[in-house]
Amino acid sequence: MSGALKEVRNRIKSVQSTQQITKAMKMVSAAKLRRAQDAITQMRPYAKKLQEMLSNIVSSSDGDVAMDLAYERPIEKVLIIVVTSDRGLCGGYNSNLIKLTKQTILEKYSTQNTKGNVQVLPIGKKGYEFFTKNGFSVVDAYWDIFADLRFERVQAAAKYAMNAFVSKEIDVVEIIYSEFKNAASQVFTAEAFLPVPKIAETGSKKKSDFIFEPTQSVLIEELMPKILNTQLYKAVLDANASEHGARMTAMDKASENANEMLKSLKISYNRARQAAITTELTEIVSGAAALQG
Repeated sequence: MSGALKEVRNRIKSVQSTQQITKAMKMVSAAKLRRAQDAITQMRPYAKKLQEMLSNIVSSSDGDVAMDLAYERPIEKVLIIVVTSDRGLCGGYNSNLIKLTKQTILEKYSTQNTKGNVQVLPIGKKGYEFFTKNGFSVVDAYWDIFADLRFERVQAAAKYAMNAFVSKEIDVVEIIYSEFKNAASQVFTAEAFLPVPKIAETGSKKKSDFIFEPTQSVLIEELMPKILNTQLYKAVLDANASEHGARMTAMDKASENANEMLKSLKISYNRARQAAITTELTEIVSGAAALQG
């Protein structure tokens, strides 16, 4: 019985040690989440307004101005930008992003994929490792952006996509990322990046009439790349906050599960200890009775 007690005691120590790690990781993620949440909360209204304005300009141009980044053509070659995390232990965060990427490729771009014309540009080590190991065509220059998250590094990835689109190496670009809602909720999203999407026309919604100063062509040439850089940066900030929220939630759940395991193990330990004491008492009483006999 002493062997069983020792085994349960060792398991209790192991679970307690693991629980200390999960609690510490939850606290670290909570601190990082506050900073990441502030960044995306401040960025989102600005980025969304710019994106709306860009789509509205594209919709209002009626072909008057040449806009290379908004030019729609038959889709032969596809680039998917997928934003995952560098590290694991964040629940189903990365697996959901990879699942959505595979689903988008197989359902939306199956013809292009069959011809080998789908490329994946991963941002984040987990996505890079998965798509490299599974034989996808991978752009491997930007996967480590989270090691030093700055606008300039995200801008470099956006420029790569824009240059490939303008030079007709790529016909369409999509971003797959997790949109941050709160610590316990993320929305896994596939969003059009290039060509710049137009605003869907409805009977009640009219196109905005802009006054351009200087000319429309000069402004579009300057503004369009900058707005697209901002759009990708917003997606990366969303993903950064989502990752920390997912990890904080996962570690909180792990700590709760450890508590449940500890309760169960302590009950098992007490039962085994009680059984051992009962056995010892029985042996003592039996020995005493034998001596008296």
